[in-house]
Amino acid sequence: MSNVSTFEKKIPSGELFGHPRGLFTLFFTEMWERFAYYGMRALLVLYLVSAVGLDRAGALEIYAIFTGLVYLTPLAGGAIADKILGQRKAIIVGGLLMALGLFAIASGEALLNVGLGLLIVGNGFFKPNISTIVGALYEQNDPRKDGGFTIFYMGINLGALFSPLVCGTLGEKISWGWGFGAAGIGMVAGLIIFLFNSKSLGNLGFPPSSGDRQFSLTTKDWSHILIWAAATAAVTYGVIILWSSLGEEVTGYIKMIGAVLGVIALVFIIANNTKGGDEWSRVGVIFILAFFNIFFWAGFEQAGGTFNLFADGRTDRVIGFLNWEIPTTYFQSINPVFILALAPAFDMLWQNLAKTKFNPSTPVKFAFGLILLGVGFFVMNIADSRAVDGNLVSPLWLVTVYLFHTMGELCLSPIGLSMITKLSPTKITAVMMGLWFGSIALAQYMAGILESLLHNYLPDTPLFLFLTMTSVTGGVLLLLISPLLSKMMRGIH
Repeated sequence: MSNVSTFEKKIPSGELFGHPRGLFTLFFTEMWERFAYYGMRALLVLYLVSAVGLDRAGALEIYAIFTGLVYLTPLAGGAIADKILGQRKAIIVGGLLMALGLFAIASGEALLNVGLGLLIVGNGFFKPNISTIVGALYEQNDPRKDGGFTIFYMGINLGALFSPLVCGTLGEKISWGWGFGAAGIGMVAGLIIFLFNSKSLGNLGFPPSSGDRQFSLTTKDWSHILIWAAATAAVTYGVIILWSSLGEEVTGYIKMIGAVLGVIALVFIIANNTKGGDEWSRVGVIFILAFFNIFFWAGFEQAGGTFNLFADGRTDRVIGFLNWEIPTTYFQSINPVFILALAPAFDMLWQNLAKTKFNPSTPVKFAFGLILLGVGFFVMNIADSRAVDGNLVSPLWLVTVYLFHTMGELCLSPIGLSMITKLSPTKITAVMMGLWFGSIALAQYMAGILESLLHNYLPDTPLFLFLTMTSVTGGVLLLLISPLLSKMMRGIH
């Protein structure tokens, strides 16, 4: 983290459940931000089909583009925080933009594209920087770090648990605007918690120019925040209006040029901030694991698309003795329920294994995650084969799939966040966190268009069988090369 390089890191003393108190400020901030995001995500595809009138393929394509860009913009947000704003101000800018975006979507279809655009850029400011501060709470090889990220991950999933129940119910039963509006209120709640408890973070997250004096936001800081938020919102609105007036061929060239320039800028930043063989070796590990990360999330993120539609049209959601039909969006809460139930056990598992010689390396944990994902898709393929000719299958099929996918997620996602803060060169931790989310961006886009790609190029290959094979194959390959990757990590565990 860039501010650590210019002055001594200072974290207030005192712990809670064996971790720095600042972790729990970030826990509840992230909880409410994820409440907002997953509440919106639970409704988006259903809203596009039911209210906007798109067909299945069109709704999934928009979902793919949106979720892909949501995880791509952290590359820029991390760089801006590292070089200009600092993580703390970037988080506030991002939260303000996301709240504005959700309220825009809630206002009606006319502002849908503007709202989605604000969510995309706001997430870019917010997502990499809050994770970076979590990592900065711990020293480099602190054995608590993986567990700290697992606890932080519980905050993500606590928000994801309640948001489909609240936002989904309001959206499906009352109006779409109420559902999206509730998500916006959740984002505001997250910002309030972050601001009122920021002293627990000490001097972490301030920009490089702050010196050793700051522990809270000044009037000048707030002027920067408001200027950045207003300017970014205005530019986003202008880009969306301009984009909608351009032809498909022109926008295709712009995307291509933007991608090339983005890659060049990323390479330049990494090359100018990575020194010595050890740092380059560790950066190499990040790139390799980011590649495998794409395989995981391209499968896992079927939850918001094909799984959501499977629950809506091919699952028996009626509980007979209650004479009640389970709302489709409620199935989005199954994964976070399992996260909250299993994350403490995984936290204890990693901490206990850290005291022994049997603690799996980060690449091995990743491999376990991919294999468990593949097992879940094997179960899903069976359910899919039974849900034919109008036959509805038991909800327990989806519950079982989510169980395996959740265990895989706990082996990979919080470990990946922790890994970035351990292996990244200090000056560009947020940029490398952005790179990590960039790999998820590509995966999110692939998740949304994969069904159409298979239909066009491999029409006889079922989607869930294909994902079973790619997930298990990726996991086995990662197991085979894990000794090499562990060596490349140069003593970082």
